[in-house]
Amino acid sequence: MKRQKTKGAVKTRIKRGDEVVFVAGKEFNRYDSEGNRNPYRGRVIAVDPHAGRVKVDGAMIVKKHRKAVPQMNVQGGIIKKEAWVSISNVAVVDPETGKPTRVKYEIRDGSKVRLAKSGAVIPEQSAFERNKPEVDETDEEPKVEETAVDEKKGETDAPETKKSADKKAAETEEE
Repeated sequence: MKRQKTKGAVKTRIKRGDEVVFVAGKEFNRYDSEGNRNPYRGRVIAVDPHAGRVKVDGAMIVKKHRKAVPQMNVQGGIIKKEAWVSISNVAVVDPETGKPTRVKYEIRDGSKVRLAKSGAVIPEQSAFERNKPEVDETDEEPKVEETAVDEKKGETDAPETKKSADKKAAETEEE
């Protein structure tokens, strides 16, 4: 039997940056050392509403074998990364109780907010917070472009600016 394509996106209330817990699947059946079920919890790192799938940080790790491409400086080897999971296998964590919950929308003080079943507001996460290193801007060194020098001609591969062209002209006149 042929599988029919779905049209449009799956309506999802899970967003990137949300804390989720698995409610079904392989990651739901994790057990601790005492034999108690301990479903995996993590942050959503990507959402694909057209396919109805999400990626959760640290869950559903798969190994991908990548061939080296020296021309593009791509190193080969076995890479571990997160696989896509169906949206139906995860649920948003209630900020008050810490249990899986459904999400509803309400308008409060003129703005649309997401609420858990307990009535707690689910905080909006910044979409680009993940793995952002904090850098002190005062300690940064200015970036210097390295240029390759052609030993035979004494020329560089860097594009010439007007000042560097004027310097070269002055040097040739002095000789």
